[in-house]
Amino acid sequence: MPGAVTVVFERTEDLNPDLNPGTSLVGIRIPDHKFVREISRSCQGPIALTSANVSSTQSTLNIQEFKNLWPQLDIVFDGGELGDTFHSRAGSTVVDLSVQGTYKIIREGSAIKSTLAALRSHHLQDRENR
Repeated sequence: MPGAVTVVFERTEDLNPDLNPGTSLVGIRIPDHKFVREISRSCQGPIALTSANVSSTQSTLNIQEFKNLWPQLDIVFDGGELGDTFHSRAGSTVVDLSVQGTYKIIREGSAIKSTLAALRSHHLQDRENR
């Protein structure tokens, strides 16, 4: 981190209960994008966001690809095309770290190799292959 990795932890009672209702987990990602990080700094805290696509559909690479969602959004920033490859559409790697000393890959995503290397270098155990 930062980069194309979302880490998932047990939520605390301090979080707004409307954030991810129905689950005890919350995902955290620090984007490796200067503009987004500057926006976060200007808000002086974390920002609750979702992906610019409907769950289980491919990641979008430009704002036109999620135009159908615009009416539900407060603001849309156009940062240009984010790439044009399969790798660009893979989305972030999502890893569940909610159980101490272990991990579980929820979605392989675009950073799977570097994420697995980092997890193994810290001697975390794969919950799926114990």
